[in-house]
Amino acid sequence: MEAKWFLSICGKFAKGKINFENTLELLDKLDIPFDHIHVKYIFKASDSLKSGTITLDDFRGIYRAIAHRCEIHEIFKTHSPNHKILQLPNLVEFLRREQFQPETDETTASQLIAKFEPIEEAKRNKEMTFEGFLRYMTSEDCMIFKNEHRTVYQDMSRPLCEYFISSSHNTYLISDQLVGPSHLWGYASALMKGCRCLEIDCWDGPSKDPVVYHGHTLTSKISFKTVIQVINKYAFLVSDYPLLLSLDNHCSPKQQEVIADYLTSILGDKLVTSTADDRIPTQLPSPESLKFKIIIKNKKLGTLEETLARKDTDSHGQIGEFEEEETSDEEQDDDPSHPKQPLLKKRHAHWKGSGPPWKKKRMKKIKIALALSELVIYGKSRKFVSFEESREKQLFYENNSISEAKARKLAKQKANEFVQHTVRFLTRIYPKRTRTNSSNYNPQEFWNVGCQLVALNFQTSGVQMDLQTGKFLDNGRCGYILKPEYLRSKNTKFSPYDLTENHHRVMLTIKLISGHQLPPSSLSRTNKADPVVVIEIYGIPEDQTKQHSCVVKGNALCPRWNETFTFNVQASELALVRFVVEDQLSLTSNDFLGQYTLPLLSMKKGYHQVPLFSKLGVSLHPASLFVHICMFPATQMWKACQ
Repeated sequence: MEAKWFLSICGKFAKGKINFENTLELLDKLDIPFDHIHVKYIFKASDSLKSGTITLDDFRGIYRAIAHRCEIHEIFKTHSPNHKILQLPNLVEFLRREQFQPETDETTASQLIAKFEPIEEAKRNKEMTFEGFLRYMTSEDCMIFKNEHRTVYQDMSRPLCEYFISSSHNTYLISDQLVGPSHLWGYASALMKGCRCLEIDCWDGPSKDPVVYHGHTLTSKISFKTVIQVINKYAFLVSDYPLLLSLDNHCSPKQQEVIADYLTSILGDKLVTSTADDRIPTQLPSPESLKFKIIIKNKKLGTLEETLARKDTDSHGQIGEFEEEETSDEEQDDDPSHPKQPLLKKRHAHWKGSGPPWKKKRMKKIKIALALSELVIYGKSRKFVSFEESREKQLFYENNSISEAKARKLAKQKANEFVQHTVRFLTRIYPKRTRTNSSNYNPQEFWNVGCQLVALNFQTSGVQMDLQTGKFLDNGRCGYILKPEYLRSKNTKFSPYDLTENHHRVMLTIKLISGHQLPPSSLSRTNKADPVVVIEIYGIPEDQTKQHSCVVKGNALCPRWNETFTFNVQASELALVRFVVEDQLSLTSNDFLGQYTLPLLSMKKGYHQVPLFSKLGVSLHPASLFVHICMFPATQMWKACQ
């Protein structure tokens, strides 16, 4: 039955020999995902006469090498009594026992046969051949990420402060913080990645037209107007949920009025300009209630009550004055309106003085145009002083921006107070000033204490952005993730450094079975590599760990490991799992080949494919790992996975 099907597909190419292009075309026709590099080297090995062509028998060998995966065939034979077909009851039993789908019935299994079985005779008999089983096991249906988490499934009616929100730092930059270019693509790219909080550094521009750039540096400048136009175009292409614009505002009052005019004229009805029914709320609105809306985050004159009281009066052109008290060096560093870098007159200029200007103590007066202030409804920026001061004086619609250095110190010294603070108020974390190369911090340590707006440099690839991308794959990639209940409860006693309760502990086993068409080593002239897999857990400090597989020498096409790794995860709702594939260059040096990161609770149980992505986040399809996942609450008997 399989041979007839194969020959019927290959008929038009069976006239003598075929070349490399025909080979690729035939694999496409057979619907076999392939990496050109792997096919090229197998083709060359099959072309013993170096004629540039191969026979149909040679092609069968390529097909088997690329498609007929031994590890999947072994599973098929285990569940097929005659090792040739899976009858309907066999398929149902496999789905229930191995894929942890206890609700599966013959109707569901029949639908899989209809979807994946290529042989018509088997379809009619409601049977699945190995060809159909292979297609099922390598399809989207068997990817490791839960199908139900690919759409918005969480409660979106809670206040904004109860969600982790995908956030970008210095969104306009596409390179370093000192001399790199500012570009509109920074905003479009971040929005297409699901980002829901963008940063805009606003400065006075020529002809009374504000510009966006990293102030006091040699980064290039772009028009504020064009930034808002791009944001307006891309704001809701990926997510329907509210977008926050974090204004780092250094403009004079006159140009702030221009900013206000651009925001209202370009964004129109998308812009939040008042509360629901113009009433004073008692808590932040929900993402659901603010769908397709844009919130301005900026300093504000007075209170929200005063803004609503002035709503019916013509306030355009009035100027208010906001004065801050003298601040300490560290607090200056936490003030996002303070100059971030010294003025550079040339590429290698040095700041002269007793210390960098953002570390000096001084009184500051910031004048705010009332026209801009009135657009700040739910996002009033407020200087963070202490948790105690915030408890006593901070209003629900006020938010704080804290640098990573200070936030890290607070998280370690006063973790539960930090958690209680983020239960009540939106809190933004941003990279320290010394990250001039746009490097990133580990966002996990701030998610652990409930910080909603953990802002990263989206233009900089690496493990930190892998974590960011992986976390926000969840909930339909809408940019909002509902925080665990213990990070939302006003009476929470949670501390990531001192667990006193059971926070959904799970026992996780990952059997690493094989790899498929892994990217060859960048240092190899062939399709070879010595792959090793690192499985990493990111979460609270007690859960932070990683385990390494053995090295498979000289095989990037189909390495086999058959190794099992066990993890006891204490706070599963905060945990991320990262699969990293490396090429071992020496005993002390590895070359990155690919990775995939996802929330632990978004992992399917059973046999599944793990897709791989490059350093830049580009899919390396069909490169993948093949794993078997077992996960149970730690209170259940572990023998269920044996």
